[in-house]
Amino acid sequence: MSTNTALHNSAVSALTEQLPTPVPFGSAVLADRASVAGKVGQAVTATFVGALSADLAVALVDTTVLSAAAGTDSPLVSSADVLRPALEAAAAVLGAGVLGESRTEDAFALFNDPGTVVFELISAGSTAGWFALRIREQGTVKGSSPSAAGMSSLASGKLSRIHNVEMALTVAIGHTRLSVRDVLDLEPGGVIELDRSAGAPADVLLNGRLIAHGEVVVVDQDYAVRITKILDVVEGVG
Repeated sequence: MSTNTALHNSAVSALTEQLPTPVPFGSAVLADRASVAGKVGQAVTATFVGALSADLAVALVDTTVLSAAAGTDSPLVSSADVLRPALEAAAAVLGAGVLGESRTEDAFALFNDPGTVVFELISAGSTAGWFALRIREQGTVKGSSPSAAGMSSLASGKLSRIHNVEMALTVAIGHTRLSVRDVLDLEPGGVIELDRSAGAPADVLLNGRLIAHGEVVVVDQDYAVRITKILDVVEGVG
C-alpha cells in the first residue's frame, strides 16, 4: 500500500468517526469519480497547508442531520461549523499544518479533478454522502529529498513572478473554543477569556499560517504590530 493511499484511508476513517450522525458511517473509495461530481452540488470545503497540503470536501445527502446536530436554527451556526471537527480530524492525519476556514460552496471542480480521491460515505447500505481529498506534495517528487540549496535556488528564480500578489496578514492576540450554547449566549458587555496572558506576544499569520511573533503597538492612533521574532518554516508549521 502506498503512503498516499494509506493517508487517504486514514483521513476518511478519522472523518467518519467525527461526523455528527446518529449511526457511524462506513466508506468505500469510488473509481467513477466523475459520475459523483455532478451529484454533489454544495459541499463543505477547507484547505490544509503544511508539509503536505490538501483540499478537503464533505457532502451529505441528508443535511437535516446537520441541523439536528447544531440544535438551533440560528444563522450563527452553519453546516460548515457543524462539520468542522470532522474536517479537522481528517486533516490531522496529514501531519503538522493549518486548516483554513471551512466554507460551503460548489465543489464540482474538486470532485471532478483527476488528482482527487473520492470516498462514498455509507449508512445502512445506502449512499449517505461523499468525501473528497486532494493531496498536494508542495511540488516535491515523492521519495526524493532535494537539498536546501537546490530548493532555495528554485524558489528564488520563481518568486519574482508573484511579487505583486496580495496575501492576508492577520495578527492574533489569543484564541479560545466555545460551545454552541456559549456562542448563542454572547451579548454586549460579555467577556471572553483567551488562552494567552497579558503581555504575551501576538501571533502573526500569513494566509492562516504562523510566521512570526510580535507585540501590538499604536501608531498615529492606529493599531500596528512590531515583529519580535521570525519563525522558520518548520517552527511556523508546528
